[in-house]
Amino acid sequence: MAGMTKLSGLVNPQVMADMVSATLPKKIKFSPFAKVDTTLSGQPGDTITVPKYAYIGDAEDVAEGVAIGTVVLTASTTTAQVKKAAKAVEITDEAALSGYGDPIGEAANQLTMAIAAKVDNDCYEALKGATLQYDGSAKIISYEGIVDAVDKFGDETDAGVNKIIFVHPNQVTQLRKDPNFLDINKYPIANGVIMSGTIGSIAGCRVVKSKKVALDSGNAYYLNPIMVDDSADPNEDPAADKTATVSSALTIYLKRDVNTETDRDILKKTTVLSADEHYTAVLSNESKVVLAKFKK
Repeated sequence: MAGMTKLSGLVNPQVMADMVSATLPKKIKFSPFAKVDTTLSGQPGDTITVPKYAYIGDAEDVAEGVAIGTVVLTASTTTAQVKKAAKAVEITDEAALSGYGDPIGEAANQLTMAIAAKVDNDCYEALKGATLQYDGSAKIISYEGIVDAVDKFGDETDAGVNKIIFVHPNQVTQLRKDPNFLDINKYPIANGVIMSGTIGSIAGCRVVKSKKVALDSGNAYYLNPIMVDDSADPNEDPAADKTATVSSALTIYLKRDVNTETDRDILKKTTVLSADEHYTAVLSNESKVVLAKFKK
């Protein structure tokens, strides 16, 4: 049902403190780790097809005088469908002129936040589609469980790769009581593994908390994505996943960035503000994400 902001829904002017702007109930946590691809920008169509060459295999020994065998160079493709996220607000002149604060400015601000939150939600949904999974749903989150989950990467890099685990705030107490957890409050540098936005590290993973980390449909366990945030690939054998080692775990394909517009209804004397973005968020490198399940 269409909604209209009227003066009755706002606060009439009185002697009071400055109006406090609304904030996001669930902060943006996932999209900052995604690669933004603008390949679709300015191009016709609403689907992007990404070709991926398969590895031809290692060279083989060939005896003297024997012809070298040939192999077929093959490629596969993945597709991503563009979607439109949108939100709009309608404000009467009475509300804009008499309401306390800045209703139009606040509406514009919240529209931008709403679009950003929707993109972030889709990033988490993409991570939940990981094919690499660890079922620790019988136990709460712990060092041992995270180690088992991380081992699903099959990491063969000599130096290892940078990893992030996303946890729900309700899981933080369990982690902080784990003797292997490096709390940022105790170890502010921790050999360089602690960074802004994380609360610490465990089992080689930086820990980022988010209320967007969901429970399964039966509310029995959390779905915790562990993502490689590194240009390196944990599995350096391209034949294993047929994905370029430098490709990101998560990609936002952007057709058009956030577009905000306003319009006047001269009969109703209202102002309509709208915002929309054309994009899609996809799991672009399945070898770089493990979906871990830990008991609630």
